[in-house]
Amino acid sequence: MATHQEIRESLQAFLDNYQKNERLKTMNRDWDRIILVRATDVQFEHTISLKNGELEIMEGAPGQADLTVVSDSETLADLFYGDIAPTEPYMNGTLKISGSEDDILRLDFISLMIWGE
Repeated sequence: MATHQEIRESLQAFLDNYQKNERLKTMNRDWDRIILVRATDVQFEHTISLKNGELEIMEGAPGQADLTVVSDSETLADLFYGDIAPTEPYMNGTLKISGSEDDILRLDFISLMIWGE
């Protein structure tokens, strides 16, 4: 089980790598979204805000999220550190993502651009 701090650090690693990728920031300039990340086995809710291509991470849940990412703490930490791709936990039901299909595909693409396959 990952701790609250470990998940937070994995989100920071995701943010840091996103910020280094100018192409990704340019591609997402017109994709403003609010993403809730919630762990099922530890108390953890964080909001990822993407606006004008800039990514920001805040503690707590937003009022309204476009996408919701829910999983156990270990899967979330591994996912945001890029240790695992989202496909396997999504397919076996460990990772649940709710939102429009287009938004889910865009989030998957962002992850792929940051961490590769």
